[in-house]
Amino acid sequence: MNQLILVVDDEPKIVRLARDYLEKNNFRVVTAGDGQSALATARREKPDLIILDLMIPVIDGREVCKILRKESDVPIIMLTALAEEIDQVTGLEIGADDYITKPFSPRALIARVRALLRRVTGAIKLPNVIRVGRLEIDAERYSVAYQGNPIKLTPNEFRLLQLLASHAGNILTREQILENLHGVSNSFDRSIDSHIKNLRKKLEQASNQMLIETVYGIGYRFAEK
Repeated sequence: MNQLILVVDDEPKIVRLARDYLEKNNFRVVTAGDGQSALATARREKPDLIILDLMIPVIDGREVCKILRKESDVPIIMLTALAEEIDQVTGLEIGADDYITKPFSPRALIARVRALLRRVTGAIKLPNVIRVGRLEIDAERYSVAYQGNPIKLTPNEFRLLQLLASHAGNILTREQILENLHGVSNSFDRSIDSHIKNLRKKLEQASNQMLIETVYGIGYRFAEK
């Protein structure tokens, strides 16, 4: 069965444009025009991916994203007319996987959807439990703890930590991280930087140590501490 996409936007022209191109590319589409309807539709239909506008009525896109992230790991692409970097980064910090700004090219939207779905369905197999020093990552329980104290992470931060910790002591280039987590290339550079920054801060707060090291000009390394 073709994958199901939920498009959430209060602008009918945007919804029609996205729906038409998605359906032409063999996706099934359901839509919602406000945050409350979006949550109800997501819970009922269980979409494979959500395209979510930031500025929607009733419950805004940021809050919808936060609620969905507590309930599901469904991939989310934030759709926004706000071009400022702070708004894009805010979307990533609350759990969105990618963003695209309006006006957008339908081809670019389809490319982002396909890339994100490839990453989700084709992610590399990582160990169920990873232990590095006093840090433990349990994929089955979807938990991270340092010295037994839990650390709350977004889904992207969790996947990034899994990848880095499973290669503890070794340098992973930006390209390797992007390939393993997204299945695409340089268009995700900014989001990787944002996730690394947020993840590093949370780990430092829990451990009082710099667990993720930047190897300038190359990539990142998880320290064996």
